[in-house]
Amino acid sequence: MQKTARKYSRIAGLYDLFEWPIERLFFHRLRKEAVQHSYGKTLELGVGTGKNLPFYPPDQSVTAIDFSPGMLKRARARLQALGHSEIELEEMDAQALSLEDNSFDSSLSTFVFCTIPQPELGLSELYRVLKPGARAVFLEHQRSGNPLVNLLLNMMDPFMRLLLGTSMVRDTQHNIEAAGFEIERVEFKTLDVVRLIIARKPER
Repeated sequence: MQKTARKYSRIAGLYDLFEWPIERLFFHRLRKEAVQHSYGKTLELGVGTGKNLPFYPPDQSVTAIDFSPGMLKRARARLQALGHSEIELEEMDAQALSLEDNSFDSSLSTFVFCTIPQPELGLSELYRVLKPGARAVFLEHQRSGNPLVNLLLNMMDPFMRLLLGTSMVRDTQHNIEAAGFEIERVEFKTLDVVRLIIARKPER
C-alpha cells in the first residue's frame, strides 16, 4: 500500500492535468451523478485531489480519506477554495479504516477499487463502518463481459499497474457482492467497463 501511495504522491502535481481530457469530456458528469446518490453522514474513499468535493451539498457531512499525502494536499487546496465546512479530509488506508463500526449513512468511491492493493479487504472495512441499511455508491471501471474489450484492457494493464498501481481487469462488481453488499442497481456508462453501482449494506 505504501508503494502505491508514494506513486500517487509523486504524480499528484500532474495528476489533474494527466486526466483533464477524459475528465472534461466524461468523468466530470459521472462524478456529479455519483455524488447525488450519497446522503447523510458520508464516507468518501480515495478522495484523491478532491474532484468530487464541489458536488456535495453545503450541509452534507463528509469524511473523505486518501492514503496519499500528496493527493490530499491538492484536495485540501480545492476544499479551501470551496469553503465547505462540513467536509473533513483525513490520511487513511481504506484497507484499515480507523473509524467506528456502523457509523456512516452512505459511502462513495470513484475509480478507487481498481487501485487498492487488496480490494476485498477494503470492501470488508467499508462494510464494517457503514450502518445497516446504508447505501454504498461505486463509480468504477472493471473487466468486461466482452472478450475483445478484455483483450484491450489486458494490453493496458501492465502499463497502468506500473504507472499507478491500477488494475484494468478486476471484477469489482463481483467483489462488492462477495463482501456482503446487496446490489440495487448497475448502470453501464462505457460499454460494461465503467459502471455506476448502487449497493446497500443489508439491514440486520
